[in-house]
Amino acid sequence: MIGILKLRRLPNYIFTVPMAVSPSEAAPRVLPGPVPFQVFRNLRSASRLSFKESAQETSREDTSKRLVNDIAKDLDDQRFEAAQHLKREKEGPRRGDEAAFDTAVGQTISRMDANSLEEEAWNLLRASMVYYCGSPVGTIAANDPSDSNMLNYDQVFIRDFVPSGIAFLLNGEYEIVRNFILHTLQLQSWEKTIDCHSPGQGLMPASFKVRVVPLDGDDSATEEVLDPDFGEAAIGRVAPVDSGLWWIILLRAYGKSSGDLSVQQRIDVQTGIKMILKLCLADGFDMFPTLLVTDGSCMIDRRMGIHGHPLEIQALFYSALLCAREMLAPEEASADLTMALNNRSNFSLACGLDAPKRRLSYWKPAHMDFRFFSLGNLWAIVCSLVTTQQSHAILDLIEAKWSDLVSNMPLKICYPALEGQEWSIITGSDPKNTPWSYHNGGSWPTLLWQLTVACLKINRPEIAENAIKIAEKRLAKDKWPEYYDTKGARFIGKQARLFQSWSIAGYLVTKLLMKNPSAANILVKVEDAELLNVFSCALNANPRGKRRKGPKQSFII
Repeated sequence: MIGILKLRRLPNYIFTVPMAVSPSEAAPRVLPGPVPFQVFRNLRSASRLSFKESAQETSREDTSKRLVNDIAKDLDDQRFEAAQHLKREKEGPRRGDEAAFDTAVGQTISRMDANSLEEEAWNLLRASMVYYCGSPVGTIAANDPSDSNMLNYDQVFIRDFVPSGIAFLLNGEYEIVRNFILHTLQLQSWEKTIDCHSPGQGLMPASFKVRVVPLDGDDSATEEVLDPDFGEAAIGRVAPVDSGLWWIILLRAYGKSSGDLSVQQRIDVQTGIKMILKLCLADGFDMFPTLLVTDGSCMIDRRMGIHGHPLEIQALFYSALLCAREMLAPEEASADLTMALNNRSNFSLACGLDAPKRRLSYWKPAHMDFRFFSLGNLWAIVCSLVTTQQSHAILDLIEAKWSDLVSNMPLKICYPALEGQEWSIITGSDPKNTPWSYHNGGSWPTLLWQLTVACLKINRPEIAENAIKIAEKRLAKDKWPEYYDTKGARFIGKQARLFQSWSIAGYLVTKLLMKNPSAANILVKVEDAELLNVFSCALNANPRGKRRKGPKQSFII
């Protein structure tokens, strides 16, 4: 059984930023005070369209579906023609060593396949783009033209767009990411709530959709509106705890990649960052239901027996804290927030560094969970929540258990799966989360890009290269599915959507990073010398805070 690098009970925070201006403006112009979503909808007079223009906008969806169909239909023909051409060359007059010639031909085929695969992926990703008032604002979750029941997969998900956004950033296409950041900021819930039927203050939506609606009082015109979903339309009906964390990580990546720091320096964005920190660092917020994460509030969005504060949320939270500290403008009003942020970061860092050293006899929580959760462990490497030695240990574990965690398609979302009576009791006999399917041990191609970033950070690119070769054998042939089933990832997921945008984008991010490894710096956080120094001083000043020495024998837990 594989252990999990699991942190102790730490608070989980939602990072969201309110917005006070229209993101469509070329120059940052700040309106006084925050603008609620209801008012934001009424400020859209500039987006009015005639019926003719509306029809043109609506036709984009049909055009996108036709493009996907054409790509899928032409792919096999292109590969067949390329293979036949190379076969004819191979069968012609040859000189020298035939074995060397065969090797060269094989390499040529691989290069041609890789190039055509990347080209196909870019075409599919662009076909999934969503436009608002004529500008791109995101990519829908899946764009399968053969699926008549899209559920909420036709929406732009905050979490799902992150690999798409990173792919665009790495390709030098910044507009769509900037628009996404600013428009989703306008959808943040900022009003205080007194019941459980409204989204809490500061919550970022799970997804949004662009809708064309008749203009009030005018039957001859329409307008576009952004319709957010705070979990009501999600499969598991869960609050999007991780949406805000991914949002702030993408905000930093945009600035690092484009060199345009004007977005994070805008007064409304700075105000939003401060509101995030005040919300997350408030006394007692650790125990709020949005932070004491139970089942379904992270990437694993259905009942899976995830208790307390999952490593995935902790790693994302720590990463977002460091990103927020980096982007927060230095000023007197921010001093208290910066101090509170440093204190909270030190606490997360202490528990993160200490967790792998704990002896099992010392650690006696009510719920023991030894499953390996891929995203949490990989992101702990990316954000330096664990040491370099621990980072290597995690990748050593992946290599040692390659047949279990990678097998025929990278990467298992968690291992091992819940089976038998345990599956029945914990998941409620969930038909979608049957053993080795979906979030219960299924294999998710999108996790390839997080694996690649982690490998590049500690200079072990060969692990990512091996995983890429496995993925390239099947992704396009299987039409870019959402996930794979069975312990060996042999079959497309029984309810998987095809042409899944984050499967496509994850592959593109991986290929772009392997060509330019230094570009991973837009996501990587190195060990923070200031935090380590503060943490060390705190330990020396407080003998009770010193960690116990672990046993000579180490455990990965």
